[in-house]
Amino acid sequence: MVRVAVAQFAPGQDKAENARSVAELAARAAAEGADVVLLPEYAMFTAPRTDHRYVEAAEPLGGPFLEAAAETARSQGLHLVLGVNETADGAGPDEVAREAAHFTNTLVALGPDGERAALYRKIHLYDAFGVRESDVVRPGPIEEPETFTVDGVVFGLQTCYDLRFPEVTRRIADAGAHVLLLAAQWAPGPLKEDHWRTLTRARAIENTVYVAAAGQSGPAGAGNSMVVDPMGTAVAALGEHPFAVASAEVSAARVEEVRAVNPALSLRRFAVRARGLG
Repeated sequence: MVRVAVAQFAPGQDKAENARSVAELAARAAAEGADVVLLPEYAMFTAPRTDHRYVEAAEPLGGPFLEAAAETARSQGLHLVLGVNETADGAGPDEVAREAAHFTNTLVALGPDGERAALYRKIHLYDAFGVRESDVVRPGPIEEPETFTVDGVVFGLQTCYDLRFPEVTRRIADAGAHVLLLAAQWAPGPLKEDHWRTLTRARAIENTVYVAAAGQSGPAGAGNSMVVDPMGTAVAALGEHPFAVASAEVSAARVEEVRAVNPALSLRRFAVRARGLG
């Protein structure tokens, strides 16, 4: 068994304060026996609008915010997963100007030794519900999903708006993940909390995996962080709490038990491929 915690808070524009919040929540999770702690998308920096302030606050992966997070992972002896706005590296001379005005929305998994265990750069940008994330965010490349393993349980990474694209989670399940770690700043709005709960449970049920989903609390996020088991049951949940953790045990054995009853993955007739390729 591995204990997974989802941590919920409302990051602001003070990165040092956000790092202290991460450290406190990680300590609370460790006190509950957590082996893996998931924090929300944009845990490093959140402003009222996704604009130039995110670009200006962006850091490389070796920057001070992740250095502080790595020290937290080491001091608590756990895997720490959190969302940062990463300085975007230009792909060539023609992109220099564009990259100067963009950052990458990145989810980083740090091991108990403080080293990077896995990485995911958000593929689907939130250009919906009146927001245009793509104005300042560069989409991540389509690559094979990165995973990390804790005591035989395999974890995969995904971010916020990706939840509305079931093929993203399916690829992660195909990569061998038993648990999807989903970090989000799920914006509040009409029916948005219902969408969040419904889609989180659907991704767990259709892929027969656990989904641990950590969202920002209000005012920028809808909260409702939770851990959902492969049958779609929420085994831990935080509701609207502004600053809290909740944890649950996960196991590869439970995933296999559910798949023996519901062999949907092995019975399917279609595979997933990147759009426009092959």
